[in-house]
Parts: sequence; structure tokens; C-alpha cells
Amino acid sequence: MSDVMVIGIAGGTGSGKTTITKKLMQRFGSNVSVIYHDNYYKAHHDMPFEQRSKLNYDHPNAFDTDMLVEAIKELKQGRAVTCPVYDYSIHDRTDKTITIKPTKVIVVEGILIFQSRELCQQMDIKIYVDTDADVRILRRITRDVRDRGRSLEGVINQYLSTVKPMHEQFVEPSKRNADIIIPEGGHNQVALDMVMERVRAHLEKN
Repeated sequence: MSDVMVIGIAGGTGSGKTTITKKLMQRFGSNVSVIYHDNYYKAHHDMPFEQRSKLNYDHPNAFDTDMLVEAIKELKQGRAVTCPVYDYSIHDRTDKTITIKPTKVIVVEGILIFQSRELCQQMDIKIYVDTDADVRILRRITRDVRDRGRSLEGVINQYLSTVKPMHEQFVEPSKRNADIIIPEGGHNQVALDMVMERVRAHLEKN
């Protein structure tokens, strides 16, 4: 199954990566499988919750990226992979797993996926979603308080202490590795149409 197209979708927290991923899934259905870098956060079962909550989750070292690279290689070979499941509310990997089936299009999504050279080498198209910082922090606050059981104060503290500095140190510079930069994420219909067209052409050819 070397006729697999791997699309990387990166960008800062709350930039609109997931919106683009969802639109690709809606349009191409079972031809697309998605693998999230977030599910490859390292496990910290030996640490108490208090300690886990203070870790820097926005640094490349927080992820088991080698494991993700291996998973993509397996999918390209036409083999299903077992992917770990991460729970944001407990800051740890759970004992659940999900099976990701090999498909003609694989989407890899995460804030730091373009920071790893090995990961970039697995991708055919690298898309960076570029959205203003004020829009992103508001989206992150809304999401973390509503969906991840966080307090407003906790989200703001985390943003200022690790998210923002790590964005500036690692995420923003990784934009240089992108093939396409999409301003305003999923709301940029022109860019979205171009990506959709590229995927459609790939699927028709294969």
C-alpha cells in the first residue's frame, strides 16, 4: 500500500486544525483515517496527579514521537495499528486503545508534528494552519473549560507558563517545514478547496 497519501496538519493550539481534519473526513469518509499526535503523549502512571498537572505538555519531549512514526510506517504497509488513548482530564494515557485501519489517505494532526524531521519525512503534504494568537487563546479557554474539565485560571496559567513560550520556541518555527500555510484554518474556503481537490485526485488515481 505505497499509494498512501499522508497529510500532516499542524498549527498552534486552537488554530483550527481539527476543523480541516473533520472536513476531510466528512468529504472522503472511509478513505481517510486520522492519527493524533496527542494520543502519543508519554504515559506517567507512576506520577501523582498534582505532579502530572505541572508537566510541560507543549514541549516535543512530552510525546512518544518514535512510536507515532512507526505507526505511520505500519499503516503505509497496509497494516492496522493499535493507538494509545490519552485523557486530558487526568493528564495521563489510559488503558484503552483504538485501532486505526490502513486507508488511502492518512491525516496526522498535532501542534508539533513538523518539529520532528522523521515525522515530516513520512508526509506527502504538510499543512500549517496559521491563526492569530488572540483567537487561539480564546478557543483554547472555551475548549478546555467546556470539554476537558479545566478551570479558567488553570487554563490561563498553563497558557502563559508553557503553551505560549513553547509555541514561540517550537511550533511557530516549524511552520518553515510546511508545504502549505492556511491562514484562518477551516474558514479559508479557497485553501480548503485546493486541499480537497488534491485528495480527490489522489483517490481517483488509486
